[in-house]
Amino acid sequence: MTVAPYPYPTQAVVLAGGQGSRLRPFTDDRPKPMVEIPGTGTPIIGHQLTWLASEGVTDAVVSCGHLAHVLQEWLAGAELPLNVTTVVETEPLGRGGGLKYAAASLPRPDEPWYATNGDIWTRFPLTEMAAFHLERGAEATLALARPRIPWGVVETDEFGHVLDFIEAPPSPYLINAGVYVFSAAFTALLPDRGDHERTTFPRLARERRLAGYPLPHGSYWRAIDTTKDLAEAAKELGATKS
Repeated sequence: MTVAPYPYPTQAVVLAGGQGSRLRPFTDDRPKPMVEIPGTGTPIIGHQLTWLASEGVTDAVVSCGHLAHVLQEWLAGAELPLNVTTVVETEPLGRGGGLKYAAASLPRPDEPWYATNGDIWTRFPLTEMAAFHLERGAEATLALARPRIPWGVVETDEFGHVLDFIEAPPSPYLINAGVYVFSAAFTALLPDRGDHERTTFPRLARERRLAGYPLPHGSYWRAIDTTKDLAEAAKELGATKS
């Protein structure tokens, strides 16, 4: 008997409605995902859509909010490597409700899907994450990152002697990286309003149907929250090209 290969998701939702108040003045006239990574000539969402397409995604639904028309105009004029549909919340639905509202526009509701926050820049093999999701029989899987602590830390021994100073070490804790794999059935589990991380995710965790996928060692991941993050992303991009 031949077993059909697992159909990796080919559709995704990008949550792109953030105001990005900590990125001002860059976000005075554009939504956060439209902020350009210095030196690339491309906004954050452009990098995301290119990455999703390279991982086999053919259709994306972009959920817009703050200054939605700016994002929609850019999408309409850009040469994109996949099909893009936009939706705009007419009233605040919360993170979970907004995700459910956007998912309703996915072209294949009976198939699994990816989702990503619109303010991250990352590169890792999404199909490996999808395989991880399947192996664990999860309804939802979230990518887990280990960001660097923004301060230098001091290492001591048990007697309080200072042993070393370490600049910006990796955090000992994993965090939600803002990239997800969802089963087709997950959409119905989302609240119409409210935050799925306070309702749906805890319930799935109790039922052992929520999985966490640690990003592979060496994978690039950065949340673009502040002007410093923009500068660091540009610096890291330059390092990879040199």
